Amino acid sequence: MADQWKTGRHRQSDGDTPRRKRLRTAGGTVVAVLLLAVGGAGYLYLHLNGNIKGVDINGALGTNRPKNSDNGSMDILVLGSDSRSGANKTAGGGQDDGTARSDTAMIVHVYKGHEKATVVSIPRDTLVDRPSCTTSEGKASPAAQNVMFNDAYSVGGPACAVKTVEALTGIRMDHYIEIDFTGFQHLIDALGGVPVTTTRAIDDNDSHLHLAAGTHTLDGEQALGLVRTRHAIGDGSDLGRIQLQQDFMKALMARVDSIGLLSSPTKIYKVANTATSAITTDSDLASVTGLTGLAESLKGIGSNDLTMITMPVEYDPADPNRVIPITGRTDQVWAALSADRAVPKTATKGSAGDDVTTGGLVKASS
Repeated sequence: MADQWKTGRHRQSDGDTPRRKRLRTAGGTVVAVLLLAVGGAGYLYLHLNGNIKGVDINGALGTNRPKNSDNGSMDILVLGSDSRSGANKTAGGGQDDGTARSDTAMIVHVYKGHEKATVVSIPRDTLVDRPSCTTSEGKASPAAQNVMFNDAYSVGGPACAVKTVEALTGIRMDHYIEIDFTGFQHLIDALGGVPVTTTRAIDDNDSHLHLAAGTHTLDGEQALGLVRTRHAIGDGSDLGRIQLQQDFMKALMARVDSIGLLSSPTKIYKVANTATSAITTDSDLASVTGLTGLAESLKGIGSNDLTMITMPVEYDPADPNRVIPITGRTDQVWAALSADRAVPKTATKGSAGDDVTTGGLVKASS
């Protein structure tokens, strides 16, 4: 399994520092949730295993893909989808328009040794060249130029999203994880909410979010409103919203570390049942043992080991509601990740995503 998850070499130490113990506890909590399912033979294992939806992305894309890295790193495409079907039709203040889009997209690059990671957010309004894809009906959809990034998921689902990201970056995605609106809400509720502190009031009728300045424990509906709000922050674009999403991710990790899942089998099962029901993965991860292997390989990474950036973009001169990649800067990002190096700060300097700030609007709260 070590080879499968490209774990690389872990540092040997005579003893963990207090900080390392804290970070490993955060990762270990996730592992414990999944190990419970593995250890609970019979109904528990089969039930949780049956929750997970898998997509055979390797089979769909074939061999015409970037080469696998052999430097011990790993790249995961994480999508938040806003499918407007079933329970998702009104989640986050949406309307049922019969479409499905990738509302949030992040490339998680895990460095060799699996003790730190860089997360690169791709704005959904980025204009990209989409490669040819196969639709959900099995029909061929020809390549298209200058289309919004989230068009890929709308056209061909997870496989087309992965293919588009690989064409954009030149980096092979080792894994794919997707969570939808309803699944996100249920997971936050299963965790008992996520404490955050807002430095000023947030009022956004579109996302149904109204928070006074101060400390709040967000339930699932409020948390979804927070990661989807855009009109009440920054410049009202997707770029400010991405910063909120990144801040909330850190608060969520801190919450998992703090709630004592290890001491409550009932709570572990509730979270495990919700988490496995909430996600769609590539077929290699689409089992309890697959997810456990991934979690085990990532258990050394905590919120302080994450570097979060937004792909370097600038506003499209023809349409200020769209952004376009800054080619020279994005090349620096993808080259660094391909070589398993830190992304240089010069890569994001001057980017529209770097210029937009939410002013530390949301922080994790104990």
